[in-house]
Amino acid sequence: MDRILLSKPVVGGAEKDAVLAALDSGWVAPAGPDLAEFEAELARRTGRSHAVALSSGTAALHLALRAAGVGPGDRVACATLTFVASANAIAHSGARAEFVDCDGSGALDPVLLDSVLSRAHAAGDPFRAVVAVDLLGHVCDYAALAAVAAAHGAVLVSDAAESLGSERDGRPAGSFGELAAVSFNGNKIVTTSSGGAVLTDDAETAAYVRHLSTQAREPVPHYEHREIGYNYRLSNLLAALGRAQLARLDEFIAAKRRHRKLYRERAAAWPGVTVLGDPHDDDRENCWMTALLLDPAVCPLAPAELMAALDEAGIESRPMFAPMHLQPVYADRAAHPVHGGAVSEDLYRRGLLVPAGASVGDAGCRTVCDRLDTLLADPARPSGGVR
Repeated sequence: MDRILLSKPVVGGAEKDAVLAALDSGWVAPAGPDLAEFEAELARRTGRSHAVALSSGTAALHLALRAAGVGPGDRVACATLTFVASANAIAHSGARAEFVDCDGSGALDPVLLDSVLSRAHAAGDPFRAVVAVDLLGHVCDYAALAAVAAAHGAVLVSDAAESLGSERDGRPAGSFGELAAVSFNGNKIVTTSSGGAVLTDDAETAAYVRHLSTQAREPVPHYEHREIGYNYRLSNLLAALGRAQLARLDEFIAAKRRHRKLYRERAAAWPGVTVLGDPHDDDRENCWMTALLLDPAVCPLAPAELMAALDEAGIESRPMFAPMHLQPVYADRAAHPVHGGAVSEDLYRRGLLVPAGASVGDAGCRTVCDRLDTLLADPARPSGGVR
């Protein structure tokens, strides 16, 4: 049996045809018609006026922060339960990341954020920006976060790297915050192999991001540069791949939702195991990754033990993200304070990501659940009983 992977990209004939057509068109350089169309289609899908496609999600976050005016010496509040790119983009900007805990859903806690920003404002050292992260496709409570940020003069940036296709309050992921960033890395729901984009409703901001992403070259015949720029533009070839993938987004979301639903149903028979998130949210989220939470007082296996057992069965799994305040690179509390941390640490220690991508297929997902049935069998339940 082939190994069941956590999040393998799904590509087929449509993607191949799109890339070959882009090659045949002669637009191999970064600029080209597929890039322009991809940006327009992405803006429409996310409810934004403008999208600027870039080489990675990290590049998108970096330029979103630059466009927001974040620079050396600025304080930026960042969700601590996230992938390191969220914090690294702040470091690339020369600013100082301070980490804020999440609520039980894994999203940035608005109440705690308000307390942190209020104290900073009262001390005369306010935060310049807030980076909120849509963890595993769950969209943050941006209504609350935006109110907090606005009250304290901070720019709200949405890290929607994992949430493309999700919704909240009738709005699509990526439409929240003054700016948002999405990712098209190989493990994301839509991929361009490697890529990302900045989303905004402001034409001047989009133009500035595009300017920075092309080495900040001035519009003159000779090479002239008045500020430091970056080689961050997405290529036309990868944009062609992205267009074919974006057209299949609803297909991918439907598969991931079916798999999340199956895990929820089967988890009822696994002692001490729940699925992260409110099941009522599943129909409005892309269910990018599915996380199991293991209660150490009840579950017969610890997350590391379960991961090892699944690996022996040819099934890939992965721990939840380690919070940023536990990462060695951000361990200096004087430089990178943490506000709270207990909730994110608990989710990290109890969480395990399991295969639920579109590439897994319904049969593959059932295979994983069958294996989990065996590994997590309740000794008190009769063998062979209905689950």
